[in-house]
Amino acid sequence: MSSGDENPAAGGGFFSAITSSIKGWGTAMHKSVNGLLGYEGLEVINPEGSTEDAEAEAQRGRWKQEDRDSYWKMMNKYIGADVTSLVTLPVIIFEPMTMLQKMAELMEYTHLLNMADECEDPYMRLAYMSSWAVSVYFAYQRTWKPFNPILGETYEMVNHNGITFIAEQVSHHPPMSAGHAENEHFTYDITSKVKTKFLGNSLEIYPVGRTRVTLKKSGTVLDLVPPPTKVNNLIFGRTWIDSPGEMIMTNLTTGDKVLLYFQPCGWFGAGRYEVDGYVYNAAEEPKILMTGKWNESMSFQPCDQEGEPLPGTDLKEIWRVAATPENDKYQYTYFAHKINSFETAPKKLLASDSRLRPDRYALENGDMSKSGAEKASLEERQREEKRNREANSHQFTPRWFNISGEVSPTPWGDLEVYEYNGKYSEHRVMVDSSEVNEELDINSIEFNPWQYVDLKKLSNIKKEQTE
Repeated sequence: MSSGDENPAAGGGFFSAITSSIKGWGTAMHKSVNGLLGYEGLEVINPEGSTEDAEAEAQRGRWKQEDRDSYWKMMNKYIGADVTSLVTLPVIIFEPMTMLQKMAELMEYTHLLNMADECEDPYMRLAYMSSWAVSVYFAYQRTWKPFNPILGETYEMVNHNGITFIAEQVSHHPPMSAGHAENEHFTYDITSKVKTKFLGNSLEIYPVGRTRVTLKKSGTVLDLVPPPTKVNNLIFGRTWIDSPGEMIMTNLTTGDKVLLYFQPCGWFGAGRYEVDGYVYNAAEEPKILMTGKWNESMSFQPCDQEGEPLPGTDLKEIWRVAATPENDKYQYTYFAHKINSFETAPKKLLASDSRLRPDRYALENGDMSKSGAEKASLEERQREEKRNREANSHQFTPRWFNISGEVSPTPWGDLEVYEYNGKYSEHRVMVDSSEVNEELDINSIEFNPWQYVDLKKLSNIKKEQTE
């Protein structure tokens, strides 16, 4: 699908076909969060940005006027294009986290998946799982950009809710990541890819990915289609993020589904963060009303076939965002800080792990100049590795994931699906059963995602040959 065919409102084609087929969908709109929970904390949102907004952003350390002007001149030629991997971006707009780590943020509220696995009611099971899918959007409101992973880069996480998580950058052009997580209750598999459309002062992001969650007790398999995201006032004005559109979670085992509508943000913040919808059975009859705000909480209430709450039932909260640090520079949660720390790292961490990236680590320590230099160095080494690979007619092969041969359709284009090959589990068993008890020291492990050739050794050889 070409970028010109993409609809940021997600109101046509794939989505409208589903929406129009669901009985009673219109009733979800008038039972919005405004009526059920009330308006609180409205803030003024200027979609076009303003001088005052720009000055406020500069004070936060995001952009100086001269940086904005030069960047604007450079980016003008990309208007209307997919800029996923076309543009080298300045470190000033980055956060000290990679896209692989951002993928791991979905693990924060996996107790909801555990509860879904233990739940006997198939509709409440979907209520738990869809609330889990909504929970990550609190993290997605951050306006800082994560680092793009280097080809072969990984991220490992343990010591959280009994979960083992592994993600790997499996493709550079186009950028694609694959991830796998599991504990005693569920397995989670994702192939992640995005398309973008640069519109000048905003960026539309289309999630061309596939997410599958399998509950171990019931064998239920669920598929997730998230809404698109829009980054507003990217260069001029106060940057803010919205995700208007529909989230669809389908029980592939039974045909039951959840359809949630993420309300678009209007002037003065009207409708911002609001999520409304229903859990439907396979006959497309509403069973549970879902409502909330993606940056605060989600609640549910049993309903009749017209979508009206059942008499004698109450709206009950199912998920609420955890407490967060005050005045955190990057608006991180406590869990996001754990993702960056070695507290969630296994022993004998892979040298390709995102925590070890020198540019990410320098930014975390507040050294923006060093971060920029390290980022440029890593990107050049990646280009050098590619040249060496192609010169020898070698193809990059991921370590922990295999390309499945399956092509999955999405609302924004087809996706080649990667599947977990099980080798990481074998690797972990071997490492964990060893007698290695060494303390992790970031200074003792050099970041090394390079699978094809040791570029540092190659550089030394070339240097010796020229001397």
